[in-house]
Amino acid sequence: MLEIKHMNVYAADKKIIDDLSLTMKDGEIHAIMGPNGVGKSTICKAILKCPGYEIKQGTIFYDKQDLQKLSTTDISRLGIFYISQTPTAIEGVTNAEMLRLALSARTNEKIDIFTFTKKCNEICTKIGLPTSFLHRAINDGMSGGERKKNELLHLWLLEPKCIILDEIDSGLDVDALKTVASSIAEYYEEKKPSILIITHHTQILDIIKPDFVHILSSGKIVKTGTAQLAYQVEKEGFQNQLEDKGIK
Repeated sequence: MLEIKHMNVYAADKKIIDDLSLTMKDGEIHAIMGPNGVGKSTICKAILKCPGYEIKQGTIFYDKQDLQKLSTTDISRLGIFYISQTPTAIEGVTNAEMLRLALSARTNEKIDIFTFTKKCNEICTKIGLPTSFLHRAINDGMSGGERKKNELLHLWLLEPKCIILDEIDSGLDVDALKTVASSIAEYYEEKKPSILIITHHTQILDIIKPDFVHILSSGKIVKTGTAQLAYQVEKEGFQNQLEDKGIK
């Protein structure tokens, strides 16, 4: 379970998230929607303890662990996996090198190269990624669609229990979005992780179907509903939902 209680987050001494609470149980899919600049991505960065984001009030617990007391590395070891809008490129470090080290750090075991390579090749076939990408630097020189597919390789190999998707539909064409979202939906059916989706649009929610949809405004969750709420937003816009709650 991921549980956020009364969280205030600041960046550059400006309050971005204001008294936010959210509980996401194992196996649940939650989507957060809202206009630009209301703090959606800040929630993700606060969970992962990204530099420049300070939690001045509230708590974040995952699997009974206080994330504020852990490093980003330790948070990852708990099984939390993050895909950002624009995955970072890392020159000089290949996917295979990073993934072997990550698996070893998580399991505290020596990784058998033959078994590791066999599994990587199987995943590449599953997600339609050339096996040559295993030996390419992480996301370096890749298009937006290739970077998202590359992140799928990491997802399937590391097998996280909690997935945070920060506008992964950003920059993807229709076909690429369908490929990426369908792979995550397939992973969900196999592993049943909890998933937090940050998005502006319903296309990804047509494939990764949320149990709950939350509307964020001025750093607060102002409305929660089922998937139908997302389609109302798509049809009517955010402002109608905010005015319904007396927010201008």
